[in-house]
Amino acid sequence: MKPVVRVVGLGPGTLDNVTLRTHALLRESPVVRFRTRQHPSAYHFVDVESYDEFYEDASSFEELYGEIVDDLVALALGSSTHEVVYAVPGSPLVAERTVELLRERREVTTITEPAVSVIDVACAALGRDPMSAGLRVVDALGSHEDFRGPGPLLILQTYAPEVLASVADRLPAAVEVVVLHHLGLDDEVVTTLRASELAGFHGADHLTSLWVEGFRDAGEAMGDLIDFMKRLRAECPWDQEQTHASLTRHLLEEAYETIDALETFVRVEAEGVDDGAAIDHVEEELGDLLFQIVFHAELGDEEGNFNFATIADTVRDKLIGRHPHVFGEVTVTGSDDVATRWEVLKQKEKGRESVTDGIAWQLPALTLYTKLLRKAVLVDVATTSGEASRENALRALNALHLDDVSVRDAQSSSNVEDAWGDAISALVAAAQFAGVDLEGVLRERATKLRDAIHESEGRS
Repeated sequence: MKPVVRVVGLGPGTLDNVTLRTHALLRESPVVRFRTRQHPSAYHFVDVESYDEFYEDASSFEELYGEIVDDLVALALGSSTHEVVYAVPGSPLVAERTVELLRERREVTTITEPAVSVIDVACAALGRDPMSAGLRVVDALGSHEDFRGPGPLLILQTYAPEVLASVADRLPAAVEVVVLHHLGLDDEVVTTLRASELAGFHGADHLTSLWVEGFRDAGEAMGDLIDFMKRLRAECPWDQEQTHASLTRHLLEEAYETIDALETFVRVEAEGVDDGAAIDHVEEELGDLLFQIVFHAELGDEEGNFNFATIADTVRDKLIGRHPHVFGEVTVTGSDDVATRWEVLKQKEKGRESVTDGIAWQLPALTLYTKLLRKAVLVDVATTSGEASRENALRALNALHLDDVSVRDAQSSSNVEDAWGDAISALVAAAQFAGVDLEGVLRERATKLRDAIHESEGRS
């Protein structure tokens, strides 16, 4: 038989939480090691050696845990009884990386003994059933990304003020957090703080954990919106009749309305105006646009073609591939370098022969021409300088033939002499060097003209 590493848990709190079997194993086994003596129950076993000195020399937790496991395996292989007892704080099955590493070692058999965990003690202190509450247990050190709802969350490994500060940065500032400190001990503390106040709790140690009852995040909100869409498809006659084709015009309309709201918001923000109505309008229009995407995703799901999850995964995977300077080892020199690499990656990914492949020719003409100017730079097509573009625009404007009076709508045509094309293209090229979106500029001027018309009509 393989040598055995038998893992026991000291439980959280005092010796009262150590099972009788664990107590007997710690007293009677020839070879026993504690991961750390920084635990109230460990003080009752003064003769047992620990790995505390390993903590001093290791450069990272992963290195530390690897060294502990190596030593335990060596002890088990060399023991006359072919067994070593390894004691960890809390339960061996909760947030114990060394146990995971031990299970991967083929030289030994790892056996875990039942023990009271921090989950049991936390739920008892707060009077909560983890199953009915839908409790999720997360590691404060497991990621640097924001925590995700819904709750409740039990956040472990919050052993220092700097870890609490990191947790605070990954939660909404106003969310309430219950600090569970030294549960079951004489100096037990159960206190509620806002996430923004967590860094002010200076007593955090290895017997500190956090309980977050819940908060609404993007994932929960999107799940509710998708469920809402499903209900509309099931109960609303109008929504039931819609198809991808019938919704196309709504998607286009909502996109333009969103652009309009964003441009208004950007304008008032640049003017230093605190306009809550502009913010509300952006939020509303972005929501309308998002709902169109959710609608198409639901139709795709019903057809068995795609759904919101596959759409989200696809775009994330694509953008990971397009950002090797973020998710890989590529180094870039700036945003221009990023844009150039983007086009190369996109051509390779799509199997395209030209940088113009994939451009939507239904774009407004000014936007389309500006986009093509940017593509031309990427493939070294000869372009004029900014100053030359301005001179070309002035020359082309001077060359235009204009009638004395404005023509009627019926006489308007795009079939005109080249001078008009020269003037417009030169002006777009000049705007490109200035970083100006002429489509947006003209839309803004159209808004002002509309307001002037309204004023003339007495609607101001």
